[in-house]
Amino acid sequence: MNVKLYVGNVPYTATEEELHAHFAQAGTVVSAIIVMDRYTGRSRGFGFVEMSTQEEAENAIKMLDNSSMGGRDLKVNFARPREERGRRRDWSGRRDY
Repeated sequence: MNVKLYVGNVPYTATEEELHAHFAQAGTVVSAIIVMDRYTGRSRGFGFVEMSTQEEAENAIKMLDNSSMGGRDLKVNFARPREERGRRRDWSGRRDY
């Protein structure tokens, strides 16, 4: 069972390959994603890493929380389920109801 981790304070210049390599120290990385701003295409400074087992995920948290990457200290936690959000307001002036 794959376990997803939240990774905060990721350097804005980091690539998904670098994030993958950084977490590979702790075990088998299934995927590594850096969240990008949809309007600017630039990194938002956080991402998600999927480890292959619960034990590897726990090991990654112990090893890599507060570890340095690109001059920034990473924050690593178990990812929480995404919360449902209400409809977003359209700021163009139209009414959306």
